[in-house]
Amino acid sequence: MKLSTEIGSEKIKSILKRIWKFLIYDQSIWSYLADAVIIIIVGKFIILPVLGLFLGTPLPVVGVTSSSMDHYGKDFDSWWEENRDWYLERNINKEEFENFDFNNGFKKGSGLVLVGVDKKELCVGDVIVFSSPKGPIIHRIISKEPLQTKGDANSGQLAFEKEISEERIEGKAVVWIPLVGWPTAIVEDIKGIAK
Repeated sequence: MKLSTEIGSEKIKSILKRIWKFLIYDQSIWSYLADAVIIIIVGKFIILPVLGLFLGTPLPVVGVTSSSMDHYGKDFDSWWEENRDWYLERNINKEEFENFDFNNGFKKGSGLVLVGVDKKELCVGDVIVFSSPKGPIIHRIISKEPLQTKGDANSGQLAFEKEISEERIEGKAVVWIPLVGWPTAIVEDIKGIAK
């Protein structure tokens, strides 16, 4: 009985060594695909939920999938000159906007780290993620009562962002990370083409 147990444990060790070598040292496409699958599974089902628990939101990291917050490489003054009328009509002046987080917007393919917030803690100028019929939306708050948002690059508001209830708020953006959102943006683009 003891001999069969030793043989079984040696066999398991041998299998684990072969798997380890395949995942770490093998340079084949199959090894890379296996690594990618493991990274995705660990990220989605372990890292993101744990991070969400600490940050107080089910969406701790999001990828930007549209250009609605893109200032297209313009410096702040140039962007403001083109867009100021819309904001001035809503009592948001240049000095206020300059003090907003992410006042130069961000590009499609960026990543954002979110924290959970109470609606009362939000301010005009904060960038939030909220649920909509089109999926999660990442826009800037332009009014508190009622809570409304607008994408910096959009000429106006979308119908579903003119009154956002607290239940729809997923979190407030606190950190911008360039380029890490591209996998999400590419998947969303493919979904859009498939429709």
